[in-house]
Amino acid sequence: KGDKAGLITFQHKPETIIPASSRSRQMNLIMEGLYRQKTGYKESSFDTLYAAVRRNLSQRSLLIIYTNFESVHAMHRQLPYLRLLARQHLVLCVIFRNTEVEALMAQPAETTEEIYTKGIAEQLMHEKEIIRRELQVNGIHALLTAPENLSVNTINKYLELKSRGLI
Repeated sequence: KGDKAGLITFQHKPETIIPASSRSRQMNLIMEGLYRQKTGYKESSFDTLYAAVRRNLSQRSLLIIYTNFESVHAMHRQLPYLRLLARQHLVLCVIFRNTEVEALMAQPAETTEEIYTKGIAEQLMHEKEIIRRELQVNGIHALLTAPENLSVNTINKYLELKSRGLI
């Protein structure tokens, strides 16, 4: 009750900015903004997000950042901006499990190629967990979720943060 929702999408520059509001049409505006998004395959510039948040948010807010760091190195490049955001806001990074990689892990490995493939899959899964832990160590809440569980896991994390009085 009384919560406001807004949206900032970005890649190399802010693409959609919908100021936070609790009006009845707000969710429709957010859905339309998300629908218009084009998938970009380059690494997003979190300095762009930081600048947009500084310009558009004056009060402490929960920032849910949906992103997909594929490596610890990619996360480290953006970590300074996430830490700056976390000084003023409650930051939750939602990162995605690669369910195809997890399916590879479940397969028995019999040939040399399958053993190598399974080893690489295990390394990729482990790296996602390292990313989650490093974000948390740096004061950034992190949720590692399968895409099919995104909605329910994000809502549950939001409710957890709210029940702990962090929001």
